[in-house]
Amino acid sequence: MVSIADPRAAREPAAAAAGMPDHGGPDQGPELCVVVPTFNERDNIEILVERLDRTLRGIAWEVVFVDDDSPDGTAQHIRALAERDRRTRCIRRIGRRGLSSACIEGMLSTSAPLVAVIDGDLQHDESLLPRMRVALQEDAADVVIASRYVESGSPEGLSSDRRRRLSVYGARLAGRLIEADVADSVSGFFMLRRELIDEVAPRLSGIGTKILIDILASAMRPLRVVELPYRFRPRSRGESKLDAFTGIEYLLLLAEKLTHHYVSYRMLLFGIVGLSGIVVNLVVLRLALFAGAGFTLAESVATAVAMVSNFFLNNMLTYRDCRLVGWQAVRGLASFMALCGLGALTNVAVARDVFDVTGMWLIAGIAGAAIGALLNYALTSIFTWGRRP
Repeated sequence: MVSIADPRAAREPAAAAAGMPDHGGPDQGPELCVVVPTFNERDNIEILVERLDRTLRGIAWEVVFVDDDSPDGTAQHIRALAERDRRTRCIRRIGRRGLSSACIEGMLSTSAPLVAVIDGDLQHDESLLPRMRVALQEDAADVVIASRYVESGSPEGLSSDRRRRLSVYGARLAGRLIEADVADSVSGFFMLRRELIDEVAPRLSGIGTKILIDILASAMRPLRVVELPYRFRPRSRGESKLDAFTGIEYLLLLAEKLTHHYVSYRMLLFGIVGLSGIVVNLVVLRLALFAGAGFTLAESVATAVAMVSNFFLNNMLTYRDCRLVGWQAVRGLASFMALCGLGALTNVAVARDVFDVTGMWLIAGIAGAAIGALLNYALTSIFTWGRRP
């Protein structure tokens, strides 16, 4: 095992043996940055750095861990390691979550001309990194992807047949968005040039876990892609971060890219939650009427319950990367209900005016509901969750 107490001690013998110059001088920045998004990966950190140290001998490299405030102390462990190894850095994110957005922050934080993204769960084969680097240095590609679905590659590390099928179908579905012929567009292991990141960064959505698709679909020009086969390892430590909502986020990412950002994934989710609120409203209204309440009281209670339901669903799903907790959630609920009350008044006013002009109740109702929903989305995005709509 290579000691990482002094990184120069690890580099200099290898560089000398290979007849290569030492790239680790104080006046030279890294040539390659490896970005690793983490959440509860404390036990994997030192193992991954040691593997990178063995694999990237003779290359000036750094590793940037982007940690979403892991409760297991991942960030603290990385900082302790960084005190002994200047090639290791940590970005600790407070109040925001998400693999793709973490990768974006990590990629934009480095000055290295080459940037790789790799998971922190040790399932990706880091020994492929030198070959990926060579492909970029020889100008054979704009993006080099470690692929499970070409030649000798294998997805055997996926935990179930269901996940294997979802991976294959997801890659096929994304193929409709990407001009290049890519077999594993859902890979989380790839390398690209820093200038390409700067080029696509303003158009990235940062949704969910499939950052590679986001990059490929955001490019304004056809990208040259090289795929290198690798065998996806089984997970040996920790638990998968994928949940039932991951698939929904993936579909919303594709929808946003298909509409060229004219319809954002948050707007779509906000609309879906709004539709669920209609169901909640009708169910509570019926129960209240059945219990003997007058219509006005029953409708008031049903509306309040639907608004509370919408707030918590939006907080859990639409804005889960910046979820409000504790007293923030209480204040957010009050803000949400007040702003949605304003949206309801706008709904009524617009519907009334459209009905006066057209005399058609259906068109008037749809117009009022649409304007009210858009106003609710815009106002609550800004004032409840503090996000750009």
